This record gives sequence, C-alpha cells and structure tokens, in this order.
Amino acid sequence: MPTPIILDCDPGHDDALAILLALARPELRVLGLTTVAGNAGLEATTRNALSVLTLAGRTDIPVASGADHPLVRPLRTAAQVHGTSGLEGADLPAPAFAPSPEGAVALMARLVRESDEPVTLVPTGPLTTIALFLGAHPELRHRIAHICRMGGAMGEGNWTASAEFNIWVDPDAAARVFTAGIPLTQITIDVTHQARATVAESDAWADMGTRTGAVFAELFRFFARWHDRRYGWDGSPIHDAVAVAHLAAPGLVTVEPYRVDIETVSELTLGRTVIDRERLSGMEPNAHVSVAIDRPRFLDVIREALAQYP
Repeated sequence: MPTPIILDCDPGHDDALAILLALARPELRVLGLTTVAGNAGLEATTRNALSVLTLAGRTDIPVASGADHPLVRPLRTAAQVHGTSGLEGADLPAPAFAPSPEGAVALMARLVRESDEPVTLVPTGPLTTIALFLGAHPELRHRIAHICRMGGAMGEGNWTASAEFNIWVDPDAAARVFTAGIPLTQITIDVTHQARATVAESDAWADMGTRTGAVFAELFRFFARWHDRRYGWDGSPIHDAVAVAHLAAPGLVTVEPYRVDIETVSELTLGRTVIDRERLSGMEPNAHVSVAIDRPRFLDVIREALAQYP
C-alpha cells in the first residue's frame, strides 16, 4: 500500500521538484500540502505551491498556509538564492485553485485523523508549522508514523559556517521536533550536495517535449546561477527531493542512527545540527541521518517523475 504523506514546504526550486516527485511515485499517496515561510514569505510560498500543483494538473490536492514567521525569531528568507518570489526563472501558471481556509495545523490534524493508517510528514522547509501542529495536537502524535525532513548538516553549513538554512531560520522549532519522540530521518546537505544535476542534465528535461520539463529546465538554470557564484559548481543540488526519494525508493539514500541536537543559544553556531557520530554523549540516537546517496539512480528517479507530466 502507498505510504500516506503530508508535504510541508516553502517552494523554492527544489521544493517544487519534491512536490512533483511525491505525486508521481506510486509508493506514496499525498494527502495534502502545507506551506511555511522560509525561502520566501508565506504568501509567496503558498502561491508557488498552488502554481506547481496547477502545472501538474493536481488541483485535487488540498493546500493550506502555515506559519508566516519562526516561533520566536524574525523571518529571514533566501531571496538571493530563489529570487524574490521564491521560485523565479520560468513562467509558472497562475494558481487554478485557492488554499483551504482552515489553515495548515487544522488541515494536518484532519488528514491525520481521517487516514486509515499512520501518516508520514515530509517537511522540506523550516520546521515551524510542524512544531505548531505537534504542540497543538499531542493526541495525534501516535498517528505520525515518521518524519522525513530535509535540513541540517553533518559538517559545515550552507547559510552560516555552522548552519544549514532550513534549520537556521527556526532552530527553536527544529529543537522541538527533534525531541518529540517521533521516528525521524534527517537528510542533510552533506548528501544533498552530492545530489546535483549539472546544467546539461537539467537542460535535458526540456528535451522531453513537455511544458513541465521545459519549465523545470528553466527553473534549474536560474537556480544553478547562484550555485555557480557560491560554489563554482556546474549545476545545482535538488535538496528537498532527496527526502521524498528516500521514502519512495528504499536503498537510494544510506542512513545511520545518530543523536542529533539543535543549537538554539549561541549566535556563532545558531541552528547547527550537532550530530554525535562517535556516540560521545552516551545518549540514544533520535534520528536516522543520511550519509550517502546513489546519484545516478536519483537523477533517473527525477527524470522518470518529470516524464509523467504534460
């Protein structure tokens, strides 16, 4: 049976591709999609999610807006990476439907209650909305089978010397989620940086002769420009889609159990995911953390997914 999932995202070029991948894979059943402020403000990330679903012809998927700012800190976005809209580089269709008025926390609660089996949450942005949901509905925690999230770093960060962007935006929310006692997988940038599509590889998506392939080729050409300036790379990582691919294609990502704690106090290392690889703390692991990925297989999975859309 397909795994029921709820995507919580802040689209974002890589979030957009994660959405399409989740919808394309028969191993997964997308119950709904919630949004959070992160790569851009909440109004923009919600519009982007609706536009991606409109492009895919999946306006049947319920969408609800979540947190518009971190739990206790001001919102900081990533306009220099994703553009001011959060998803620049191509002309996406205007949304053909509106978000649910009930809001993200209420939508999550309803979908989890109505599901015949426990639900997996797939957060690919800051964890603010997830933390609010868990705090508002402790009675539903036993109905969450797993949280598979993209964020954090084993080594150096991508936003500060210590922190990855998704965690850095709202480290307080991340700390709550990582200590919630729910089975959790952390897909870190150490692995997603290996999951890069070169410009030639992403440009080839346009050769499928579909509107969707052409749109994503244009989006990732824009995305690649920042990675060229920042790292000197030819192409860009497809960060968030790795979390979805891990659920859909077992064995594609290798994970190991580790203790993970979130730094919420030091301004120098704020948002760092402290991963106890040597088990020095004596604390039990609270997450399975990514350590490797089969890049050729991952890119095949992405291309196969894109080929399913008009």
